[in-house]
Amino acid sequence: MSAAPVPVGVVGVGHLGRHHARLYASLPGATLVAVADHDLDRAKKIAAEYGCEAFRDASELVGRVTAASIATPTIAHRAAAETLLAGGADVLIEKPIAPSLDDADAILEAARRADRLVMVGHTERFNPAMVALARAVDAPQFVEIHRLAAFSARSTDVDVILDLMIHDLDLLLWFDGTEPRSVDAVGVAALTDKIDIANARIRFASGCVANVTASRISAEGLRRIRVFQSRTYLGCDTGERKVERFRLVIGSDKKPAIQHELLPVDDGEPLGLELAAFLHAVQTRTPPPIDGLAGRRALELACRVREAISSSGPA
Repeated sequence: MSAAPVPVGVVGVGHLGRHHARLYASLPGATLVAVADHDLDRAKKIAAEYGCEAFRDASELVGRVTAASIATPTIAHRAAAETLLAGGADVLIEKPIAPSLDDADAILEAARRADRLVMVGHTERFNPAMVALARAVDAPQFVEIHRLAAFSARSTDVDVILDLMIHDLDLLLWFDGTEPRSVDAVGVAALTDKIDIANARIRFASGCVANVTASRISAEGLRRIRVFQSRTYLGCDTGERKVERFRLVIGSDKKPAIQHELLPVDDGEPLGLELAAFLHAVQTRTPPPIDGLAGRRALELACRVREAISSSGPA
């Protein structure tokens, strides 16, 4: 027998939150009960579109939902999460988990007290191209990542490290699995009063070295990852959902040759796959694939990148 649909809500229905609402309304494992937004007119518009109630504040969802997405600006994550967790709801918090480690720790403690689940929305882990790449990654030695985006005013409450680079910091922690030993970084505040372009070089305990660049002032978008490991090079373009593998093979004539192949990439909308994974965790009471500790770990590495930029002085 399939589990009953989960009564869910969404806090913050701006650019990203409205897609949470759209997908919850279509997923068989969920019943979209309510949305909340500080802009009540916006909440009412989304609620009318998907046939649910509209409220202004997260507190008004308490008692109505058993799970909720938090897609507010990062600065408001802690307050919304503490309110919902204390009210008995499991939460999916859009990345980053919080603007500071203190706030992240407060969220984790609230979840522990309430015995509720926290998942963090590092959606790139659900990108089918990234899933295909992760299957092929084995003891990476060098990783190079470029994540470039055009300027958008909607995410300027945080710097590019928390806005974009944190996606890739989470992926590196996922791929490697060991602790970051050293971080060197530079960054520039070009269009805003926060860092808009940054580069970090991270060395892990495994010996793997990663070079990561993130920019939100690019003329065109780019999301590309290159992984070098023993006798293998992997290239992934998550925008095009293309994953290539080049391997050194020894032929029957004992001569080395390069074998090139395109790895199979499944279909699916990353956010929809993420929400389905969250609902499964809620229904089965099992740990979500990206729990609060994983979200904190990515935030901690992001903070180390910030500190390295601060200590390096002007680029």
